[in-house]
Amino acid sequence: MAIKKSELYSSLWKSCDELRGGMDASQYKDYVLVLLFVKYVSDKYAGQKDAIVEVPKGGGFSDMVALKGDKEIGDKINKIIGKLAEANGLKGVIDQTDFNDPAKLGTGREMVERLSKLVAIFDKPELNFSGNRAEGDDLLGDAYEYLMRHFATESGKSKGQFYTPAEVSRIMAKVIGIRGAKTSTQTIYDPTCGSGSLLLKGHDEGKNATGADLTIYGQESDLATWSLARMNMFLHDCPSADIWKGNTLSSPHFTEKGSLKTFDFVVANPPFSDKAWSTGVNTVRAGAKIDHVAPR
Repeated sequence: MAIKKSELYSSLWKSCDELRGGMDASQYKDYVLVLLFVKYVSDKYAGQKDAIVEVPKGGGFSDMVALKGDKEIGDKINKIIGKLAEANGLKGVIDQTDFNDPAKLGTGREMVERLSKLVAIFDKPELNFSGNRAEGDDLLGDAYEYLMRHFATESGKSKGQFYTPAEVSRIMAKVIGIRGAKTSTQTIYDPTCGSGSLLLKGHDEGKNATGADLTIYGQESDLATWSLARMNMFLHDCPSADIWKGNTLSSPHFTEKGSLKTFDFVVANPPFSDKAWSTGVNTVRAGAKIDHVAPR
């Protein structure tokens, strides 16, 4: 049975309630989405052989549940996430958030109760993902959009910077002709991939139409959003997707023999809200001579 979005959103809201007071609203997502990821992969893959995500002993959500009330819960949650990250090549992705930060989560009993309640929110039958796949709906993307929709004012950022709505993604995938993809050797690329939702919709469009499993490439400059994209690829059974951290304009990662790499399909929702897009970019052609600079 698929998870109801209303139940997912209700759980996210309760999670945010538990985090209020110690941090900016823009930081809620850092904690909530990591817990959501650990819960999802644990429900889906724990105990399975040859699964796309390995849930190692001592590195799953059930290990977090066992910590409720433990006076060292913050430090031990960090270690659980660290084991999961280590087993799946996700170090620097899912282990960036510190669950043992007293400045954000309180000290002593306050931290213990806050984290115990936070874990308990995801530990309920309504949020059992064992029989649910993220296909069709972008689980992390939906959760992220929900959080940004409610806290965009506090975070000072537009949710569009991180997430392209599913409806827009589907239309873009159809417009560029991905349904005509013929082989699994073809590629799809997003130079400003955000949470990866647009890449995933394009990939699914091609696969559903012709069975072509397009190779995914993407680049994202924001560390937290890049981490979200990496997690999103795992949730959508695309763990081999090559998502690179960096500024595409100033430091494009995907090159071949000194030139930009080409792809079969390219999609993008450029960050038009970014006023400093030219930072680090040489906007003057090599060898060009500047005779006059107009006053501002």
